[in-house]
Amino acid sequence: MKLSLEIKDKSTPAELVKAEEFRKHIRKTEPHKHKNYFEIIFLSKGSGWHSIDYQTFEVMPPILFFIRREQLHYWNLTSEPEGYVLMLKRDFLDQSTDGELSQLLTKLSSLCSIQIPDYETVDSILKLLSIELKAANHYKRPMIEGLLKSLFAKILSFPRTKEKSELNRHDTFHAFHELLSTSETIKNNVAYYAEMLNTSPQNLNAICRTQTGQSASQIIATFIINEAKRLLEYTSLPVSKIAYELEFKDPSHFIKFFKRHANCTPQSFRQKIT
Repeated sequence: MKLSLEIKDKSTPAELVKAEEFRKHIRKTEPHKHKNYFEIIFLSKGSGWHSIDYQTFEVMPPILFFIRREQLHYWNLTSEPEGYVLMLKRDFLDQSTDGELSQLLTKLSSLCSIQIPDYETVDSILKLLSIELKAANHYKRPMIEGLLKSLFAKILSFPRTKEKSELNRHDTFHAFHELLSTSETIKNNVAYYAEMLNTSPQNLNAICRTQTGQSASQIIATFIINEAKRLLEYTSLPVSKIAYELEFKDPSHFIKFFKRHANCTPQSFRQKIT
């Protein structure tokens, strides 16, 4: 068993956005993460399965997959795929003056997979992105931002009428979800995230319960447990080391935390999957 999870990076340090055709030779891959980017995969052809964390999706084109940085995924394809892969780093959004682009991506980050009826538009936008990203153009950045906004808006184009207060709750929840998704290490502290979102722990809990039926602490615990399960399943790190990786000061606290939320000890979980 490996001592660490495989982390792939298909971009260069200078590439903040990358769009390329899905590699047709890909059939099976080992479980892996991506180093520092959010990935959108569009397939117009192909068949098989795609696993993201603990969910397995049948590849039934036209289909989109969304993979956050902390998520582990792998492919088991049974026929030749065709489509595009879009990789987007957080630095690109941080440098953008268009706040709507970040808001759209925040909403996308909560998705795992969707089948789409209008695949020609998605295919065309991704093709244009792949061309413009390689071009030398003084107006390259606004063109890329415009194409990304068009793509994100098209994917999210299911109009709903909401009251302003509901919209604010919805946006706060997705911002919270994005913070958890993009953090190097999840902090088991509701107040920490509430402060970052400029709200109170009580309000953040109320928002989370409205959106999911779970408290903010339960959502945080889910992220921590999922990462713990990845490390237990795909590495041979001892439980004590995993505890420190997840910022538990005492391994015994981690074991109690894991047992409370996963209904088994870390060691028994590892034994069940081996």
